[in-house]
Amino acid sequence: MKKILLIGAATLMVSNPTFAGGILTNTNQHASFLRMLSRGATTEIDAALSNPAGLTFLPKDGFHVGLSIQSAYQTRNIDASFMTYNGISATGPTVSDKPFEKYYKGTAAAPIIPSVFGAYKKGDWTISGFFAITAGGGKASFDDGLPMFDASAMAGIFLGGLEAERPTVITPDMYDITSAMDGKQYIYSLQLGLSYKATEWLSVFGGGRMNYFTGGYKGFLNAYLKGTDTNLLPLALDCDQTGWGLTPVIGVDAKLGKLNIGAKYEFKTNLNIENNTHNLQRPESAKDMVAPYEHGVNTPNDIPAMLSIAAAYEFLPVLRASVEYHFYDDKNAGMANGKQKYLTKGTNEYLAGIEFDVTKQLTLSCGGQITDYGLSDNFQSDTSFSCDSYTLGFGAKVKMNQHLNLNVGYMWTTYEDYTKKSANYNNTKLPGTNVYSRTNKVFGLSADYSF
Repeated sequence: MKKILLIGAATLMVSNPTFAGGILTNTNQHASFLRMLSRGATTEIDAALSNPAGLTFLPKDGFHVGLSIQSAYQTRNIDASFMTYNGISATGPTVSDKPFEKYYKGTAAAPIIPSVFGAYKKGDWTISGFFAITAGGGKASFDDGLPMFDASAMAGIFLGGLEAERPTVITPDMYDITSAMDGKQYIYSLQLGLSYKATEWLSVFGGGRMNYFTGGYKGFLNAYLKGTDTNLLPLALDCDQTGWGLTPVIGVDAKLGKLNIGAKYEFKTNLNIENNTHNLQRPESAKDMVAPYEHGVNTPNDIPAMLSIAAAYEFLPVLRASVEYHFYDDKNAGMANGKQKYLTKGTNEYLAGIEFDVTKQLTLSCGGQITDYGLSDNFQSDTSFSCDSYTLGFGAKVKMNQHLNLNVGYMWTTYEDYTKKSANYNNTKLPGTNVYSRTNKVFGLSADYSF
């Protein structure tokens, strides 16, 4: 019984915001991405992230900088339906005729996501770098808890009553459950690298990125008998986590007349996060189950290797388009409890964008992205779920003068609901179904300046 009660505590890990890109990686660090999406073959300052080898083709020598501020908002919702125990017969516990149903709403907000880009070009050499939040960037909150906690608590309380010295049938209508769960995650990244123009048309890049992880999880569940102060099930967790890792990055860019081809490969980042646990309430019998959240424990949280290939073409002096492909090797990136082994494949992304110079000062653009994960029922959970999606974005670039450009962009993502049916819902030995859904909206403004 106590194992069922504490199954929620053993998995207190809330999935945190990832606004574009793979399961862990953010690719939207500049408003130019929001307004066009396909930026893997750009030679503007945002190439410090998306196509660093292309920076040798900046139009002039000197310093080039960019500052971007974005705001992102998500919802992560679960429509849950699961059976509960409601009595006892000669053959054992009986099950309710109708499922318990509840819609759990989760919100994730990152009002300010800053990014800074910089490059210095001198002849055939360009040194570049950026500072950004490359994963996470906000706080995810489920103010009414999660279905996995409620289902486990309901089953556990019922079975616990039968195991008592004086067996008692305790059904969900006899108590009130209050629960909540918050999670936050940030990966701050600083990248530096060097690009070299080997020929008039070919450039190469090599560099590295330092990543610092900081996050935390805070949650509780209480089940009080109605009309009393008797708590049938007190659970609580307050845990901070930190870690760091290094990402080697290489790239190449080929400028062939009106065609520009950019490619980049980011190697896997081996990253472990360490717990600083302030509070962990659970029965002694569940000590092994909640061991991953004990103080000082390390958990793998690798950033997967990522390949980007893009091609941009200038159809007219005022009309340009780009197509792009991303691959995230999620199956070979370590996750907590070896969760990556349940993925059927890595993540594939397909992007395209187009921009048109309305005047010499104003450029309008739009783009789209399709994200295809290798999801499975065993990978998906209430605390960490993903959904295949498509994203649309649009915006503008305004040339204020010969030195300053402003970019503004907005993108939104439409997700495909994921339905997970289980004959043993959260280890309760009862059937249940979850329908996972998400929404995502991001707005950004960037300023680029060339000295």
